[in-house]
Amino acid sequence: MTTNPKLGLSSIEIRCMDTEQSCIVSTTRNSSSHPRKPFWLTTFPPFLLKKTVSELFSTFLLVFVTCGAAALHRSSQDMRVSQLGSSAAGGLIVTVMIYSVGHISGAHMNPAVTLAFAASKHVHFPWIQVPFYWSAQLSGAILASFVLKALLYPITDMGTTTPSGTPLQALIMETVVTFCMMFVASAVGTDTKAVRELAGLAVGSSVCITSILAGPVSGGSMNPARTLGPAIASDRYEALWVYFVGPVMGTLLAAWAYNFVRLDGSENELPERPTSFKLSRLRSGELANVDV
Repeated sequence: MTTNPKLGLSSIEIRCMDTEQSCIVSTTRNSSSHPRKPFWLTTFPPFLLKKTVSELFSTFLLVFVTCGAAALHRSSQDMRVSQLGSSAAGGLIVTVMIYSVGHISGAHMNPAVTLAFAASKHVHFPWIQVPFYWSAQLSGAILASFVLKALLYPITDMGTTTPSGTPLQALIMETVVTFCMMFVASAVGTDTKAVRELAGLAVGSSVCITSILAGPVSGGSMNPARTLGPAIASDRYEALWVYFVGPVMGTLLAAWAYNFVRLDGSENELPERPTSFKLSRLRSGELANVDV
């Protein structure tokens, strides 16, 4: 039988059984119509370099602003920054970076966030890309810390995070505040039912709010890269493990928790009333069309 150009078929075989009035149709598609991408192309897409560089730039700016404000907050100079100002700076830089590069790399800027997204079943983030993101994030954080060290001399503390109490207190605080941040990020960043246009504002606000609380206790890091960069530049490694274990635990628990409460899309699980202004606008638009 000749090839059907619309279906892209190279052959069609029809076999009828003698004892039954049923036919088995076997089709073979032309391999040129739907070529299968090689493994290396799906694992390492052409834009992986752009995503990696995007993470390097965004993490650099995050650490530069956040740790710079923290360093000035602790300095004895006349150019001090208040605790509230330091927390606001951290939240605002997260917000603007999400809106700037979120469509390119996802604007993780945090090795713990990258790990949680890779572990989440609702986010298609290949595990093999995790080391590339981590390398970019850590490189950006370390580079930003040394740039701050050169610019803020004679200040020697580049916004390091150290426990003000016991390491256990700092560990619990880092776990809880990172859980809060990641829970919000999972909602607005991975759930199509959420108001995703406000993702940057929501995540940035959560960083600002939690850092106001956690700042006096643990420093409010929520980010291993944000802690490691200033620690290397300042040569201070006190309780460094707290700021690796706490954020990782917090992000993984938050990703699991949101996956548990996430609606699967079935009608019987959807709320009767819209729970966001985005849904409200859609519903009102539909009603307006009906009225017309």
